[in-house]
Amino acid sequence: MAALGMATLFADQATANSSSQDQSKTPLAPKATHFPAKVKRVIHLFMNGGPSHVDTFDYKPELNKRHGQKLPNPNLRTERPTGAAFGSPYKFKQYGESGIHVSDIFKHTAEHVDDMAIINSMHANVPNHEPSLMLMNCGAARFLVRPSLGSWVTYGLGTENQNLPGFIALCPDGYPITETQNWQSAFLPGIYQGTHINTRHNSIEKLIENIRNSKISLKEQRSQLDALNELNQMHLEASGADPALEARIQSFELAFRMQQDAAEAFDVSREPKHVLERYGSGVNARQILIARRLVERGVRFVQVWQGQGQPWDHHDDIEDGHRRLAGQVDKAIAALLTDLKQSGLLDETLVIWGGEFGRTPVVELPKKGSNQGKINGRDHNHWGFTTWMAGGGIKGGTVHGSTDEFGFQAIEDKVHVHDLHATILHLLGFDHTKLTYRHAGRDHRLTDVHGNVVSGILA
Repeated sequence: MAALGMATLFADQATANSSSQDQSKTPLAPKATHFPAKVKRVIHLFMNGGPSHVDTFDYKPELNKRHGQKLPNPNLRTERPTGAAFGSPYKFKQYGESGIHVSDIFKHTAEHVDDMAIINSMHANVPNHEPSLMLMNCGAARFLVRPSLGSWVTYGLGTENQNLPGFIALCPDGYPITETQNWQSAFLPGIYQGTHINTRHNSIEKLIENIRNSKISLKEQRSQLDALNELNQMHLEASGADPALEARIQSFELAFRMQQDAAEAFDVSREPKHVLERYGSGVNARQILIARRLVERGVRFVQVWQGQGQPWDHHDDIEDGHRRLAGQVDKAIAALLTDLKQSGLLDETLVIWGGEFGRTPVVELPKKGSNQGKINGRDHNHWGFTTWMAGGGIKGGTVHGSTDEFGFQAIEDKVHVHDLHATILHLLGFDHTKLTYRHAGRDHRLTDVHGNVVSGILA
């Protein structure tokens, strides 16, 4: 019996050593978390430009009563001059057993409020797109080189499908203002950087360039890649540790493996007709469907961008602009939540909706170079805005925190972006203070020296 016990011990040690070696060769291999995770993967629905919380998920009847009047308190400092109260042009209605009010521009999404925790007390640092995008996506409002949220997640967790990237950014119409910094790996190894996919295209050859080699077979490619790897390893050993070279070697391997799975994963034409109809038409609906297909196949973090060519940044014509953009994603978001719930994947997937900040409850005044002087839009508002989350570990049918009676500033149970990031990592099984990476003489983390888990939205 003692000999059997020793044999088991030696076997365990051998397995551990083998696993360690495999992980060094395959940095995207699944990794252990600090504690049991509530979710395994994330879909981040990013509404670029700053959607208005008082026109979507933060119902403010007092604002409508005061429409056209000066607010009793002075307007908070914003990027541009603002004037009187500007009531929402949309109707709000109560949904679900929780009776949460949601705007009619998200009437399909609203059918899932009992699965959602709506945080109406978000706040950021400044009312400018660039630093707010960096804060929401990389945890640093200043223009520092910092890894993105998706990169931290794949660094901590690895991924479940070695034939697809662990972190994918679905972003049509070019790049947002801060471009690829939104999904950068920065000082983390390059293998953790987000893979950008321009979902404006339909065909797999345009979605992912050079996904197929028309000249040689996979077997011949494998032989060539093995020879190239030998040369690269010789160069790496001669030159010493080089993160850029190591990332390039890994990218060759990933690109080869993607030929097996990527074409099938991105081909939404394989979906039944009734599924395509539920998601709706257009590039934004299609990319949300692609996001579902990717997490089904083990991709760890998928960020879905909406609003590059026409962002949610409505300094004018907010009624028409917000209705149009919401209409492009409302059915698809509802279909996504329905499909994930029916398949059981919602229990282990975290879905996040939101932008980099909200918009003012008061009207934006004319300013040359900023708007067209129509006086029917809203300025940026970092003082208070909304983000919602749904999925495993989330207390559904919950409204957490609040802004003031007009929606200008978060006043109750305030949640900073650092707190949001700490909560996301917590749901994924990480203590945000311990998920670190040594760089430039100190241990860095997504939340820097800030952040507290928002326990009020946890199931």
